[in-house]
Amino acid sequence: MTPSLCRDCGARDVPAICPNCGGRRVVSHAELFTLAIAHVDCDAFFASVEKRDDPSLASRPVLVGGGTRGVVAACCYIARTRGVRSAMPMFKALQACPDAVVVRPHFEKYAAAGRQIRAMMLRLTPQVAPMSIDEAVLDLSGTEALHRAPPAAVLASFARDVEREVGVTVSIGLAPNRLLAKIAAGRDKPRGFAVIGAEAAALLAPEPVRLLPGVGPAMATRLHAAGFTTLGQLGALTGREAAKRFGEEGPRLAARARGEDSRAVTPGHDTKSISAETTFNTDLSTLPDLEAVLWRLCEKLARRLAEKDFSAGGVTLKLKTTAFASRTRAARLATPSQVPDVLFATARKLLAREADGTAFRLLGIGAQTLLPGAMADAPDLADPDAPRRVARWNAMEKLRLRFGEAVVRRGRGFSKD
Repeated sequence: MTPSLCRDCGARDVPAICPNCGGRRVVSHAELFTLAIAHVDCDAFFASVEKRDDPSLASRPVLVGGGTRGVVAACCYIARTRGVRSAMPMFKALQACPDAVVVRPHFEKYAAAGRQIRAMMLRLTPQVAPMSIDEAVLDLSGTEALHRAPPAAVLASFARDVEREVGVTVSIGLAPNRLLAKIAAGRDKPRGFAVIGAEAAALLAPEPVRLLPGVGPAMATRLHAAGFTTLGQLGALTGREAAKRFGEEGPRLAARARGEDSRAVTPGHDTKSISAETTFNTDLSTLPDLEAVLWRLCEKLARRLAEKDFSAGGVTLKLKTTAFASRTRAARLATPSQVPDVLFATARKLLAREADGTAFRLLGIGAQTLLPGAMADAPDLADPDAPRRVARWNAMEKLRLRFGEAVVRRGRGFSKD
């Protein structure tokens, strides 16, 4: 009999309907009681917290976000069934779901709930790697003696505790590595519990490349242009073939497409910033020379944001003089972005104020207010050029993927450095 677990009462090795409690939320898998890497992801977290605190919203579609010219920061599953999604312009979301309740974000409440859930995770294992305010990866290897239960049973109990004590629900993915655990966590939402084991490569093969964490819209477009639409096609590449097509990251990309991931679960803190910086071969002091370097760094930053599925809510400029004195300046973006033009436009204003003839030895640019990648460069009535900027950047990246990094460059990226 395939190992199974009732998620409602914890009974093990039960049929599809649990004889112990009558529950139908039974998960079964050949490796259910041997796998120990879990990805925990809260369901529609912001909206769930708002519904928890206002029971009158329980059965209503809820959108968390700004006014009619803003975007949807989060939405509940009822709204999603009407076609609403995160990062959608609010006016379009209200057209699709006119009876929705729009709630302004209360980030302090979300942070408090996130800390409460994190503390509950740490009671299961010290090996907790936070990914964001509402998700984390856990390694429960070696904890069975402590909890007197296999990781799957411990996680099912944890999900029930979160629902009871915090008032929100979570979805769990259980697998042999971090990558597969994340993919599993998204397969059965909300209140899900999915398992992926030895069948990973065959399971992933027909899936679109966009399923792979870290492959955002821009990367997916580049892969499609190169003839790769499914993970099976990508995973079939040898390490040498992948390196030839996609550079030094190619072999790792192909391995991930097969479900392979050797990353350890390392306890740490949430990602606070993503950045790119360089130390000059010779000191630079003029604004044109500094701008050329800034542009190239903004391109690097844009790629790193897309790879990690984040968007920048603000930028931080870092400069270091020849005397090793540091200058740091920051500014918010009008809307979250992954496009170098947007990052550059804001950072350039900061740089212009600092380019006073001082000689600098280092320049850096960082994205400090990190937001979900889905919120990047949403259509905005006040900025009709936004779609063209995104399309232009994607077209450049597509050409670089096929013909090399140097095949196309913007004029502002050239300098003597």
